[in-house]
Amino acid sequence: MKQPSGYGFLIDKTLKKLQSIYLHAFKDNGVDLTIEQWAILHRIYELGDEASQTEITKTNYRNRATTSRVISGLVKKELLIKGRFIGDSKRFKLTITAKGHKIIAIVEPIMYRLRAVGVMDINQKEYDNFISVLDKIWTNCESYQQSTY
Repeated sequence: MKQPSGYGFLIDKTLKKLQSIYLHAFKDNGVDLTIEQWAILHRIYELGDEASQTEITKTNYRNRATTSRVISGLVKKELLIKGRFIGDSKRFKLTITAKGHKIIAIVEPIMYRLRAVGVMDINQKEYDNFISVLDKIWTNCESYQQSTY
């Protein structure tokens, strides 16, 4: 295979475009969130009653300090409550407030619509190949990182 050039640039360019349209859609709908805040809020929503700060840190590919900072911002915006699990004083339990659920109800349809825009004119085989290539790049980089650090 010919050595690829610039795929990192293309990934970054695409990510920046996605972030730009998502943030514009948030603003147009009166939602005061960053992409990181949305990603973490939605992940907490998906985990439901078992959402913990530890689990969020493990599954969002951000370090503990960043995750903690984003969660603190969500608490400050009154979208989350940070408490403790009954019988487990070591883990922080994350609960979405009524205000947080309203934000999710606004943003989820926007996200689905924007995702649909992103994959327009891409058939299932192309999409599956795209996901496979991204997974391989991630795995290759993960293996490299583990072997060198």
